[in-house]
Amino acid sequence: MKFVVLTIFPEMIDPFLGSGMLRLAAERNIIDARALNIRDYAEGKHRPTDDKPYGGGCGMVMKPEPLSRAIGAASEIAPTAKRILLTPQGRPFNQAMAHEFAASDGLIFICGRYEGVDERICQELVDEEVSIGDYVMTGGELAATVIIDAVTRLLPGVLGGDESAAKDSFSGGLLEHAHYTRPYTFEGKSVPDVLMSGNHANIEKWRRKTSLIRTFLKRPDLLEKRAFSREEKDVLTEWCRRIEEIVG
Repeated sequence: MKFVVLTIFPEMIDPFLGSGMLRLAAERNIIDARALNIRDYAEGKHRPTDDKPYGGGCGMVMKPEPLSRAIGAASEIAPTAKRILLTPQGRPFNQAMAHEFAASDGLIFICGRYEGVDERICQELVDEEVSIGDYVMTGGELAATVIIDAVTRLLPGVLGGDESAAKDSFSGGLLEHAHYTRPYTFEGKSVPDVLMSGNHANIEKWRRKTSLIRTFLKRPDLLEKRAFSREEKDVLTEWCRRIEEIVG
């Protein structure tokens, strides 16, 4: 899968692409990821990539000419890739979108700066606008790395186990279950006995239970439209009964 990041600060992207999981995925030829400097496609002595907005106002706007050329260069590298503009006005990124992007041929990320990009770029050369949250950053570079990370780990052969991504938080509509490792006892608290039992059926049942309860405690909004299984209803009913016994 190909990733191309269009930015005026490639030095923010290159170390990320050369580290950890991304580096290993590239070495295994699972991904081809690179950053292109938008300034390389600008003209003039100082190669400007921004200019004052028509109509007045504060800030600067990214010019259409260098962006258009940079997008064209990226499309030559990844001809069938989806062109993504990273902006707070875009569709909110989530795990479902990560799976959607992982099924595509590639992604071209347009990292805006300043007050944004010329609207003609948005209308003609962008396939989709995406946001990683309802807040504003100085540019789209960090958002690009977030999406690349989330998408890459879903690609076959990237993670250590075939089921790792499938059991991630949000993949099944719930947060992931609790995890424990050595030592067995830490500051007076021990690992739950069921995890030491060797009974894989009971372990899996415990994990489903803790996944459901953790979701209820931390992200109850994820449960509001969920179609609960009989087992899940029993878990929540029992948990509510125990709470009533404690507070009653």
